[in-house]
Amino acid sequence: MKLFSSVHDVTDIKQFVQDALDLKAAPHAHAELGRNKTLGLVFMNPSLRTRLSTQKAALNLGMTVIVMNMDKEGWALETQDGMIMNGTTVEHIREAAAVMGQYCDILGLRSFPKLQNKEEDYSEDFFNKFVKYCGVPVVSLESATRHPLQSFTDLITIRETWKGNGKPKVVLAWGPHVKALPQAVPNSFAEWMSKAQEEGLVDFTIAHPEGYELDGQFTQGAEIVHDLDAALHGADYVYVKNWSSYQDYGKVLPVSGNWMLDNQKLKQTNNAGVMHCLPVRRDLELAAEVLDGPNSLVIQEAGNRLWAAQAVLKKMLS
Repeated sequence: MKLFSSVHDVTDIKQFVQDALDLKAAPHAHAELGRNKTLGLVFMNPSLRTRLSTQKAALNLGMTVIVMNMDKEGWALETQDGMIMNGTTVEHIREAAAVMGQYCDILGLRSFPKLQNKEEDYSEDFFNKFVKYCGVPVVSLESATRHPLQSFTDLITIRETWKGNGKPKVVLAWGPHVKALPQAVPNSFAEWMSKAQEEGLVDFTIAHPEGYELDGQFTQGAEIVHDLDAALHGADYVYVKNWSSYQDYGKVLPVSGNWMLDNQKLKQTNNAGVMHCLPVRRDLELAAEVLDGPNSLVIQEAGNRLWAAQAVLKKMLS
């Protein structure tokens, strides 16, 4: 594996999930695989779970890790070709990415969208140029449109905790927020769950207010409804996440009704496990009584970020 940026980079998601669970059972079984190898983690934006879990995953595999917080420690990067760099940018991504590739055997990159220009964000120009010029395998630590490590983790958590017969019903439920958030996590979750549904692993529904439709390329095969209560009936897992409008790009649209999942709404489910990628705004995006209750999987889910990252790095090292 030379690139991990979406579910399309995985040939067998069921086996990939099992690989991660095997690593969870024996974290140091492949500690020699990364000997004398270096992982570089490049952050254009803040991180807690992604940085710590990916760093620990690399250490479990015997790798050395270098972390670069470009937003605080690096030069302002130019991405456009043909520019006379007489403004605020100091270094071109052609040189910056290529130099990082000289120092590291694998690179991970996190960069958020600006939520100002849909075409610019969804072109993934920054991420794609980084991959092009660095010359080594790249792991997406979240890009403008996807967060594949998180979505891989979410599928691991569902497979690990599902004890029922048949396929679990998984619901992606939009939750309120005070500001505009990217679509990367819901895009990626929808893409991975849609693929899992194709392979007979889950039944997948998306519930969101009108005006919050995601880009259709990520939601193919999913049932999409605008009534949260209807979606919750019979749900085995509810994945709560806010996102801003895709059509009215980056905007927070007015919403009627109560879209925050609380214990009263949870009663409509099949005693569903509740998931969230974190960080979460308590009693705004998701009720604290749910987060602190027996249905919450958010800490186990966050813990599984380690095994998702380790499975990806092991695949690349192999």
